[in-house]
Amino acid sequence: MIYQNFQAYSDITGPVRAIADMAAAALVQPLPGLSRNAFQRAVAALCQLVARAGLSHRRPAFGIDTVNIREGLVAVRETAVHQTPFCTLLHLEKDLVAAQPCVAVLAAAAIMAEDADPAQPRSMTLMAGPIDARVNPTEVNRLATSRSIEWFERNLIGVVPLRYAGALRRVYPGFVQLAAFMSMNLDRHVKAQIDLFCHLANGDDEKAAAIRAFYDEYCAVMDLPAEFYLQTVRTVFQEHALPLGKFEWRGRRVDPSAIRRTALFTVEGERDDICAVGQTLAAQELCSSLRPYMKRHHVQTGVGHYGVFNGRRWSNFIYPIMRNIIYASD
Repeated sequence: MIYQNFQAYSDITGPVRAIADMAAAALVQPLPGLSRNAFQRAVAALCQLVARAGLSHRRPAFGIDTVNIREGLVAVRETAVHQTPFCTLLHLEKDLVAAQPCVAVLAAAAIMAEDADPAQPRSMTLMAGPIDARVNPTEVNRLATSRSIEWFERNLIGVVPLRYAGALRRVYPGFVQLAAFMSMNLDRHVKAQIDLFCHLANGDDEKAAAIRAFYDEYCAVMDLPAEFYLQTVRTVFQEHALPLGKFEWRGRRVDPSAIRRTALFTVEGERDDICAVGQTLAAQELCSSLRPYMKRHHVQTGVGHYGVFNGRRWSNFIYPIMRNIIYASD
């Protein structure tokens, strides 16, 4: 009933958020014959916070229309590779990098290498992924090992309500994952909302827009199929199958030491409390057949888990290194 309970809450609070949104839009404009005063800005700010109180599942647009490569500026086009009633797999056509699950990527590269597949990737970037969750365990890791897989299935798996595409599918709801992540740094998120209110009330629209943009993306968390979620908890966080040499794909043991032609770049965040420093680095040791010059590791200072993939330090520090590694391996 976890999904149904959440939907009931969302339905009840939806009209309140809608009214608050309309009130905020009205208050943004000065009242007739009056200038926009501090009280009006404060009320408008409060209304905006109420309007944004719902958890969003709508992803912001990627906004990647062009990309600058060695040949110059080229266009990027979104193509739907596969569509289902509840999900669309997009291909951003040009040589862009997408964030994929690290364990699955490493396993796929190992299988392709073992088969001498001509489509083996020339480089592989693993970012803040639990290759070996035994290393420097976090609260996420401790929770995974403190409960049985049956507990996770019983308490964290829900059924999609009938009104939505993909109805009756068993999923790990996105709002559960989002709530778990936010609870780990609740004081930081509360402070961000207070900051947002202050910026709106003081008329600092640029700083307010930056916070809104962050949370518009941060809150766009999709549901995961129950099978995928439970398999990940069991094989990655409880059994540690990959680093122990027990990970299998269709009955075949996955051996990362088979990788010889794919350059490896691993990235971790200094303050990551979800996938701690060392858990992704473990891939370097597992890929034991790679020559040293084909391996590189980077720990980004001052960022947590989300900061590895998004924000100023990603743009200014991590991405340039990754881009150079891709170019050098091309």
